[in-house]
Amino acid sequence: MHLMYFTEQPMSAYAESAREEFGYTSLLFPNRFFDPQEAARLYGERIEEYLYAEEMGVDGIMLNEHHNAPFCMSSKINMIASVLAGMTKRVKIVLLGNPLPQTDNPVRLAEELAMIDMISDGRLVSGFVRGGGVEALATNTNPAYNRERFQEAHDLIIKTWTVPGPFRWEGTHYQLRVVNPWALPLQKPHPRIWVPGISSKETIVWAAQHRYPYIALNTSVEDTLSIWKIYDEAAMEAGYVSGPEQRGYLLRCHVAETEKKALQNAREFLWMQGEFTGLTHPVWAAPSGYLGSWARRALAKQRLRGAKRVWPSFEEQVESSQIVAGTPDQVVERLTVILEKARPSILALWGNDGRVNHEDSMTCIRLLGQEVMPALREIGKRLDLSSPFDLDTPVSLATTPREELNAARG
Repeated sequence: MHLMYFTEQPMSAYAESAREEFGYTSLLFPNRFFDPQEAARLYGERIEEYLYAEEMGVDGIMLNEHHNAPFCMSSKINMIASVLAGMTKRVKIVLLGNPLPQTDNPVRLAEELAMIDMISDGRLVSGFVRGGGVEALATNTNPAYNRERFQEAHDLIIKTWTVPGPFRWEGTHYQLRVVNPWALPLQKPHPRIWVPGISSKETIVWAAQHRYPYIALNTSVEDTLSIWKIYDEAAMEAGYVSGPEQRGYLLRCHVAETEKKALQNAREFLWMQGEFTGLTHPVWAAPSGYLGSWARRALAKQRLRGAKRVWPSFEEQVESSQIVAGTPDQVVERLTVILEKARPSILALWGNDGRVNHEDSMTCIRLLGQEVMPALREIGKRLDLSSPFDLDTPVSLATTPREELNAARG
């Protein structure tokens, strides 16, 4: 298995009354509530925690990016990745991921990622995302072209990495007279690409068509199994048999010395009202044109009612294992059931959120690295959940020899 540590890097150092005063915690939540001094402290603590995660034996550090919201301080994923590329020695630096539709120059992004790959000595995993609706509005990009820009930016980056320049690119959304960067990835043909998401069928199918692992972000086990079904069917149509090495799962998981302490800290996963992308207005989360036709009816009903989404209680989320918290033994027991049902070879454990302090975060990382993850690796062996790195799987469908695809089909 490939086991990762993750945190949203929350900027939680503001009064809770501020959220109540404004009503939302994304896009238009006033940045007068941002405290640079406290943010500097939090950045320092997060970096210390990432370095400790490597020391404790974590396989990868998962990073992400969001904008105009306090639930994530990483407003440029490549910045923190660059820091970690130079400070770490062994862990994979897993970007889940760069929001492609929000970039105006994919070649510049390809150069940045190539530098990270070289500085880290080939430890980069370059995930790509469409970015949320809030990201589209925050960066002034048309949400109606989100998927088109995502796909074209991806194709341009792959060509930049794999086809010698100079060449010209004349696309629908990007036009470059000269593509000839003097910064190319160390990994060949290019760094691995993983695609995270929640439920968009189009993205699941697209990932399968490219043979990119799909990382389900905090979905229920039942929804995750539905995702695998869509992926497996698309993979068969693309000419190969998918397996656990194409499946990833992000799960909120906090470990402490006692169950009481773990549950107390795990409640901080609800500090943004339990919402994965903060407390936001439906129109901001899914602006017109952002989602496909499959979502129109549900969105119309939601906006007609004018009601905010009601999230399950903390107790309900613990009961359903969408939040796993406890002592190492308790956590291993719950995660074993999840691994047996969902069978992902890539598992990211989201260790802290909200106002969990630095000391408790370090304790969680220590217990994950020393007690939980070694047990999960043994369970992974029993379930035949091999890491894509151990299997040396192709980085994409385009780099897979035809004979290998035929052999996979049997």
